[in-house]
Amino acid sequence: MIDIQNLTMRFGADCVLDNLSASIREGEVVSVIGPSGTGKSTLLRCINRLENPESGSILIDGEDILAPHADVPRIRRKTGMVFQSFNLFDHLTVLDNLMIGPVRILKHTRRDAEARGHELLRMVGLGEKAMSLPGELSGGQKQRVAIARCLSMQPKIMLFDEPTSALDPTMISEVLAVIRRLTRDGMTMMIVTHELNFARDVSNRIFYMDDRGIYESGPPEQIMSAPQKEKTRRFINRLRSFFYRIDGPDFDAFGMNAEIETFCEKHLLSRRMSHHTLLAVEESLSLYFAHANYRAVALTISYAEKDGTLHLRFEDQQPPCNFLEDASCVDDIALTVLKGIVHDIRCERTEEGNRVSMTLNEAG
Repeated sequence: MIDIQNLTMRFGADCVLDNLSASIREGEVVSVIGPSGTGKSTLLRCINRLENPESGSILIDGEDILAPHADVPRIRRKTGMVFQSFNLFDHLTVLDNLMIGPVRILKHTRRDAEARGHELLRMVGLGEKAMSLPGELSGGQKQRVAIARCLSMQPKIMLFDEPTSALDPTMISEVLAVIRRLTRDGMTMMIVTHELNFARDVSNRIFYMDDRGIYESGPPEQIMSAPQKEKTRRFINRLRSFFYRIDGPDFDAFGMNAEIETFCEKHLLSRRMSHHTLLAVEESLSLYFAHANYRAVALTISYAEKDGTLHLRFEDQQPPCNFLEDASCVDDIALTVLKGIVHDIRCERTEEGNRVSMTLNEAG
């Protein structure tokens, strides 16, 4: 369905894509991941001819959309693109947003476009919102309408450019559920996403982009669990880790807790696991700051997908203190709570200071 050969794209002197080649088969779902600025969105925009590459070819269902005399509007109709922002017409109802393309471009009758619009809204769970205006919808609902609007044009391919990046965590799952439905229906899709669990679940292949191209590609299990190249490994590990520096007892605990909860939600961890993580952090810090000399602690939380465990690590540069043994740091209640929810609590002295490590899992 998509065949890209030797694609090069520059913005001025900056080469974003350099001689990139890739193919996507009919019915295949490919997720595109990678650091910011590595050309993920640019690749999608080139496929839809929203950018004009310097050289190369992009065949959409056998037709080169970059050919000098290509009928770009006709070829482009084979692809639907969902952006980070919803791009709905605010002055039109939800149903009219879905009807405008089929009526004006595909020349469908209003009756047929209306019937199809209602069908698509029911499919994305918004049948009751047909006569609402976009301003009356939540962010997740707007993105579902945007997906339905693309589907109203009967595309053969769907392109998603970080469709959940503008949404609150509570709204992400409703949009991802719609994309999962399209996967089951056999839609050919390319999805630029930072949701690694989602990419693993829905994709046939994953492209990791870096160094002005597709740095590594493969099945989800390989890319997520056993990447072959160093930059891929670093990227995957970084996304599975949370870091927070705590500068003394008066730090913003509410802000840190909100970030930890978002990290847990991103990795689809249960409320119980999220609660235990917050509790372990709270009790550990109470032990640290029970000692008057402690002013700064670095917290790292790492998620191990293979066994579903969270590893918490606290590091500091203070004089030696093993809060499992040092009477000046011990709070019996805090220690009792910690030992009830974590495993393998370890305190050790390093060249930089102290390190406390512990593990949480669903069975704990």
